[in-house]
Amino acid sequence: MRIGIDTGGTYTDAVLCAETPRSVGNGATKGPPVVLAKAKARTRVDLSVGIAEALDGVLAAAELEDRSQISLVSLSTTLATNALVEGIGGRVALVFIGFTAAELDRGGLRQGLGDAPVVMADGGHDSLGVEIAPFDAGALVEAAAGLEVDAFAVAGQFSVRNPAHELAAREALAGLGKPVACGHELSAKLNGPKRALTCLLNARLIGLITELCRAAESILARRGITAPLMIVRGDGSLVSAAFAEDRPIETILSGPAASLIGAGHLTGETDIVVSDIGGTTTDVGVLRRGRPTISVEGATVGGHRTMVEAVEVFTFGLGGDSEVRLEDRTTRAKGPGPEPVIGPRRMTPLALLAADQPALVHRTLDRRVPPLRKNDTVFAVATGRGVPVNSRQRRILDGLGDGWLPVDEVATTNLETSALRALVAAGSVRLAGFTPTDAAGVLGLHDAGDVAAAIKAAELLAVAPDGSPDPALPDGASLARLTIDTLVRRSAQAVLSACLTIDGFPAATVESALVQRALDGHDGATAVTVGVAGPLVGLGASAATYYPAVAALLGADSIIPEHAEVANAIGAAIGSVRIARHATVSQPSKGQFRIHLPGAGGDRGDLEPTIERTVELLTEEVRGQAAAAGATELSLEVDVERRTADVGGRELFVEATVTVIGTGPPKTA
Repeated sequence: MRIGIDTGGTYTDAVLCAETPRSVGNGATKGPPVVLAKAKARTRVDLSVGIAEALDGVLAAAELEDRSQISLVSLSTTLATNALVEGIGGRVALVFIGFTAAELDRGGLRQGLGDAPVVMADGGHDSLGVEIAPFDAGALVEAAAGLEVDAFAVAGQFSVRNPAHELAAREALAGLGKPVACGHELSAKLNGPKRALTCLLNARLIGLITELCRAAESILARRGITAPLMIVRGDGSLVSAAFAEDRPIETILSGPAASLIGAGHLTGETDIVVSDIGGTTTDVGVLRRGRPTISVEGATVGGHRTMVEAVEVFTFGLGGDSEVRLEDRTTRAKGPGPEPVIGPRRMTPLALLAADQPALVHRTLDRRVPPLRKNDTVFAVATGRGVPVNSRQRRILDGLGDGWLPVDEVATTNLETSALRALVAAGSVRLAGFTPTDAAGVLGLHDAGDVAAAIKAAELLAVAPDGSPDPALPDGASLARLTIDTLVRRSAQAVLSACLTIDGFPAATVESALVQRALDGHDGATAVTVGVAGPLVGLGASAATYYPAVAALLGADSIIPEHAEVANAIGAAIGSVRIARHATVSQPSKGQFRIHLPGAGGDRGDLEPTIERTVELLTEEVRGQAAAAGATELSLEVDVERRTADVGGRELFVEATVTVIGTGPPKTA
């Protein structure tokens, strides 16, 4: 049996899977895992709390007493992604070998550095891997010894063509007792400053991911689970916890990657568009030939463009718990009546708050008299996170105390409302209000929470404010239907925008008049249609509520698979190990070919044997890394891409990129 765990933004999910036996010859049997039990727990600031609660929930649901049956535990986590978005992590020094100070301003490196110390070191290589200046290990240690940092990031000029100076720096810094990350191990692509940024962010995450892995392993041990712990990387593959601790940057977008892998497994489809709607966001990605599409340029997280190969996923601030507000109706372009604006801010749905605090919510809504002011159906609570920056914010937090209150009891003026918004943005205050989840409850699409509270709020919001030239809606159900229709339309636009971008169209294409007319069902002299190729798979707890209508709007078949609400955890449980390594073969002089790998030896006079030797070296490296990542039964794939130039009518070899990919199932207990 395998356990998969996913720490999402709102919930932490856990599943217990077992293999369905089938014959594969020679008396052996194997088969696709099936879900035996599943559980959800609230994700907390301390991710280990949600992990423990979800794990306990799935073990209880399965009534599994014999924990020795569990052979593997896999974890997909938001930790690295959220840390980069929020700018948190360890204090890191950048060792910049062979570069000039001006190159700190390239590739987003200066922005990523912040106030991190930089040690400029002599050394580096040229594009052919030839040393351009000697490296002084003693000088580096002297410069770095007094720095109060948690880790070092080492980036050398053209280290992907010759990593000798990065490796020497790591060896020299090892005596300081701090983790050292090297840029050439994270990417084989050129662009030194961008590779340095990736290495810097990786070093910043080492302490965080190590702490999480240690906590998860401790949670497993206390429950008698001795199975190995694997972590989901951003491309959907699995690696051992120890491997992830060295390269935590590779776990960014871990959750969306697991979602795509899970969707492929649950549907049995190899070519699909996948949209995962959560409480806060909607993530859209594509599966082609059974593999997620990968970002060619490198994943962008928290405004940082990295060189990490991760799934090409597009995130939109649109979820079942997104804030619903009505825009100024006098500016509506599509005729009279309200037009809901959904997101990007998340709120606790009123129905869920009322289930927990019925007296507070109903007493507040019952005393409201239409027409409402802006925040009359909004409640606030202090989270205990962050520190107020001015006296007005402090007064608001003091007024909230340790429980939920109507917003109008703590913020009555425009200045106080602005201060409250700042506290919400800082994570110090959480809001509750009318959301698509409440609208769905009003329409009877589900019965989560106190639906009566959602109905009261919808009736109040349906009344037009004084002075508005637009009529009020007939009732709360009309407002709820309009909210759901808006969410469906926004979701369709999000899916279409992601697919257009993947196909190379500008992101703004979805806003064009032609596309919008097509979505409106244009009926005129021209036949205009737009949609997505292949089935649209909806994932998430609320996918069945919204995504059949989204698929219909896009002219696609709708698939809402069983267990769609825990697809991420399933993707984590069923993943495999995948290690890819790349190397360049160049021609530094006519008839001489050079392999840019450590231990490759000198130049060679024949191209094909040189490429064969490159494949041998990479294969050895892939096998070693795959073993460290926890793989067994490795299968290999080799690709050679040659670049040539036409010189005087003759084809001249420029360089070749050799790639070896190893894939295999993870080692299990």
